[in-house]
Amino acid sequence: MTQGLSDFTASDVDSLVGERIRKRRILAGLTQDQLGEALGVSYQQIQKYETGANRVSAGRLYLLADRLNISPGWFFEGLADIDAQSGDELDASSRFAIECVRSLTRIRDEKVRASILNMVRALADSEVTGEAKPNGHSDHARPRAD
Repeated sequence: MTQGLSDFTASDVDSLVGERIRKRRILAGLTQDQLGEALGVSYQQIQKYETGANRVSAGRLYLLADRLNISPGWFFEGLADIDAQSGDELDASSRFAIECVRSLTRIRDEKVRASILNMVRALADSEVTGEAKPNGHSDHARPRAD
């Protein structure tokens, strides 16, 4: 069931904004300490923002958005579309995606990154089109014996 904006409490919004701060910080490759230093606050304060324990003021949210290279509205986009029942699934898949992106951004060689992206796309496409065999292999994805 989808929540409407009127179904959210202020604490719910604080938690969602905090979660988005955390995700964006990780995608940017920043630690809580680095983000806190950039904003002039402690890493503990960033931690409290991310958990929703402390509310982020409008001014601080603006500075966070600037430091994380997003618009302040990004923190609130799609709130009306959040499915309350799939929160755990989204959280687990989001952690995985964040970790993948974070690791990929550490690879300096653009050709290697492009190759990895092509491989992931091919695997995802084979899942969608049903080309994958029950053992997880598709005929055209076998390694060549050169």
